[in-house]
Amino acid sequence: MGVLNAGPDSFSDPGSRDLHRIVEQGLRLYEDGADLIDVGGESGRTDRPPVPVEVEIERVEPVVRELARHGVPVSIDTWRAPVAKAALAAGAVMVNDMSALSDPEMLPLCARSNAALVLCHTTVPPKQELPDDEPRGDITAEVLGTLAAMRDRANEAGIANDRLLVDPGLDVGKTPYQSVRILRQLERLHELGCPVLLACSRKDFIGALCNRRPSERLGGTLAAVLRAVEAGVQVVRVHDVAQTLDFLRVWAAVVGGEPVDPDLRLEPHLRRESGPVVVA
Repeated sequence: MGVLNAGPDSFSDPGSRDLHRIVEQGLRLYEDGADLIDVGGESGRTDRPPVPVEVEIERVEPVVRELARHGVPVSIDTWRAPVAKAALAAGAVMVNDMSALSDPEMLPLCARSNAALVLCHTTVPPKQELPDDEPRGDITAEVLGTLAAMRDRANEAGIANDRLLVDPGLDVGKTPYQSVRILRQLERLHELGCPVLLACSRKDFIGALCNRRPSERLGGTLAAVLRAVEAGVQVVRVHDVAQTLDFLRVWAAVVGGEPVDPDLRLEPHLRRESGPVVVA
């Protein structure tokens, strides 16, 4: 899953952008190898107030429509049912709700639309920080229990497990320590009987471990991606699609997971960087 921000205040790549550039970026992520593009119009940053629903729709609806028109599978990253409804009408096939179903209309909407739905664990309302006095018990058991309850609610609403994905919510209402604890026990997410999605790209726990800003966290992200793949996670949500796939391709080759052609050779034009030749 490739991350595509349609808003100006993302924690990892802030800045103004127009529709043409956003769509181009989404198409590039798809061409780089993403199977699904996750479009979001509101940052999860807690130092920014929530944007009005109408603004979020204005940001994401035309992006979703254009990508869908090009045949790109699109997920909508939102916790608000009206935004999800607009995106689904524009061609989105999945709703990525990182708020633990905080909007009571989200389940009925997804049930009616036949869209896939990501269930994400958190105990903190959208756009709010984790309280300093948050207890630190068995976070993985809590994640499993909460996700199982949400799965059951979704089933009762008419959404079968094959239309659900579960996300443990790294950094979403969690400390870096808790995110690391979840990663160490990641295989347990399969107990829920649904595909697992892991949003690990450029996360704060990586920044805390490596002392890096978001744009400098690719190396740490790849370590988390490898942990996810080794644990059997079906979907990883990343910003750097091409680099992630390169990493996984080489890893699979050197550990024997994928066959390698004995006649494998490097194309001559890829042997060196292009540019003027400097003669001393």
